[in-house]
Amino acid sequence: MTRSQPRRARGTVGHAYSALNLRLALASFGLVIMAIFAVLAFLAGVVWLGVVCAFFAVVAVVDLVIIQRRRAARRREEPGAQHSLFE
Repeated sequence: MTRSQPRRARGTVGHAYSALNLRLALASFGLVIMAIFAVLAFLAGVVWLGVVCAFFAVVAVVDLVIIQRRRAARRREEPGAQHSLFE
């Protein structure tokens, strides 16, 4: 069972441990930027930098999957609730 907050987190139901919508926006930004930098680095012939940027793009994808799972769990726990970017 996926929960919207990890166990033993300092947050409560009223005040979440993590701002999931903000994390979603930041992870999406990181994915786009790192993918662009990876392509530019490979085109410039700096392979090691392209690999590092591609690695961080993959990390951003994994973070996006985790965030989406927690957002889905939050929607199941609180149906019909609207959340702002910072909650």
